[in-house]
Amino acid sequence: MTIKPKLNRFDLTMIVISLIIGMGIFATPSEVAIKAGNAWIFFGAWIFGGLVSLCGALTFAEIGARFPATGGFYKVFSYCYHPAFAFMINWVLVISNAASVAAVALIGSDYIRPFLLPASLQNDLGTKIITITSVMILYVINFLGIKMSARTQTVLIIFKMAMIILICTTVFRSDVAPVAITAVPHSGSVITAFGLSLVAVFFTYGGYQQTINFGGDIINAKTNIPKGIRLGIIVVLILYLSINYAYYHILGIGGLQQTPSLAAKMVGVIFGATGYKITSIMIFLSVLAYVNVNVLANPRVYYAMAEDGILPPIFKKVNPKTQVQEFGMSFFIAAIIVILFFVAKFSEMLKYVMFFDTIGLSLAAVAIFLLRKKTKHLDGTGIFTIKWFPLVPLIFIISYWFVTINIFITFSENPYAALICLAAYALGLVIYYTCTRNKQPEMPS
Repeated sequence: MTIKPKLNRFDLTMIVISLIIGMGIFATPSEVAIKAGNAWIFFGAWIFGGLVSLCGALTFAEIGARFPATGGFYKVFSYCYHPAFAFMINWVLVISNAASVAAVALIGSDYIRPFLLPASLQNDLGTKIITITSVMILYVINFLGIKMSARTQTVLIIFKMAMIILICTTVFRSDVAPVAITAVPHSGSVITAFGLSLVAVFFTYGGYQQTINFGGDIINAKTNIPKGIRLGIIVVLILYLSINYAYYHILGIGGLQQTPSLAAKMVGVIFGATGYKITSIMIFLSVLAYVNVNVLANPRVYYAMAEDGILPPIFKKVNPKTQVQEFGMSFFIAAIIVILFFVAKFSEMLKYVMFFDTIGLSLAAVAIFLLRKKTKHLDGTGIFTIKWFPLVPLIFIISYWFVTINIFITFSENPYAALICLAAYALGLVIYYTCTRNKQPEMPS
């Protein structure tokens, strides 16, 4: 049965905005300022990152239009490359998702830590304690079968956009004196500084790749997909540039480099200590909502892999009373906690997450070249196709490889980091061939 498209241009625009605006914008500008060292590289990275994200979103939109399948990346990789390669990449992306959740949880813990813990725990250990405790509380809640509604998510994105606009109003406060802190210049070449700045920028712009799932759901897809995506990313770009200008206007590059809890600091400028505390609590709750959604969603990836017979059947097991994938969810929570034991700083976590993501997303984008050959019969049928092909996907792919190389160079300071990343890919192949080696072919009935 053919599913009739129901999403219009406005729906897609809001989906794109919702997918991109997470919690990163309230923390990553500090990381970008540290790597950039000056305002030109700082703002250049945010503008360039927005344009590359637009290229990526359009690329994934065509992939979704040509191959509309439940399972997203996993199915596309399997179709265009090989099932073993598909599992290896998606296995690592699953680990990366756990690391991403852990990284965002660390952001929330940094905001709430000053109000919960004594002075002796105002450090990485205190952040880790709050993060692990929060994750375990959500685990217990989800284990009981309590779910977050879509309406809550809509309210959440409106709240985040309102918070960004509120922070931007500090620019118009004539009674607010800019903070005078000398910036620490970037080390190394301008190219290296720009490349490392993009690590945090691409993390903050991430999420648009989920447009791969909406190719067959958009009314008048050929027109509405590019316009909806373009409008959505333009809105995000304007919001991101506005909030970063507000940060820069009040704190300067030096202040940005030394202020991890940016949103609370900025609202504190307007409303004082009370505003700082309220904002910190609200951001922490928003972080919990983000973590909670991922705790619900990521075990579904394990379920899809188990359905294909790659992961053990226990990953498909669902509690009939609570509808909770108990083992899959427990595995995901365990992965988050294990990662937190090894890494306690957001900046450290960011390198691992983006190393995996830049490789996975760039290889997914390369699939468009293979997919066009495999689906030639769809040309001229009204599906969405990229207007400036192959320039658009090439801009995205080359930019992400540039960032991957820069991250790999930073791993030279800690060779074990590179080995851990490569071992994760190798482990994926071992798991795949171990689980499929004894798989019996289905007998004809």
